[in-house]
Amino acid sequence: MHLPRAFAEHDLARLDALIAADSFVTLASVLDGAPVADHLPVLYRRDGGHIVLRGHIARANPLAWREGPVLAIVHGPHAYVSPTWYPDKEAAARVPTWNYAVAHLHGHLHWFDDEDALGALVGEMTDHYEPRAGGDWRYQHDRPEERRQLRGIVGFRLDVERAALKFKLNQNHPLANQLAVADALARSDESGSHALGDLMRERLPGDTQEPA
Repeated sequence: MHLPRAFAEHDLARLDALIAADSFVTLASVLDGAPVADHLPVLYRRDGGHIVLRGHIARANPLAWREGPVLAIVHGPHAYVSPTWYPDKEAAARVPTWNYAVAHLHGHLHWFDDEDALGALVGEMTDHYEPRAGGDWRYQHDRPEERRQLRGIVGFRLDVERAALKFKLNQNHPLANQLAVADALARSDESGSHALGDLMRERLPGDTQEPA
């Protein structure tokens, strides 16, 4: 990922917030010399600088049991930015751009298919995600028919060896432009624009964070 210094984010609390908002990640790897990508929900844990992702994939997925490095992409809010929003649009001959936040987590996958470990993982994932959907389904490991479903998956743990966070939020522009873009995003009807505008305002100096 191209990461200009102005857009590099080093506070891992920002990663916590990104994945809390959207834990459906893209897992990129290379299989038989070709790039491939899988898309899946994960459980996230961070202890200081130690980051772990856990999840499962279909046993039939060619990725299962493969060795080698992988890249987990955490997707944050993003939106188009019109040059008409900048106060200095004419003087600086501003052009359109796209603001966004994203994290790249590099590491290796550790696989498992022990029935008890898989059952514990599925139970933990449903306990995490089911309430968000307003449901109350729970995995019951003592039901043979539910345990049999585990045969179709394999679990993984990704120990993150390197994290790169890119928050492209007009940091290379004058403060007046950043405020104007955050205000415009707050008024937009586009999906993700409000979250992006909020993120921009969170990063501005304290005396500029008055409501838009």
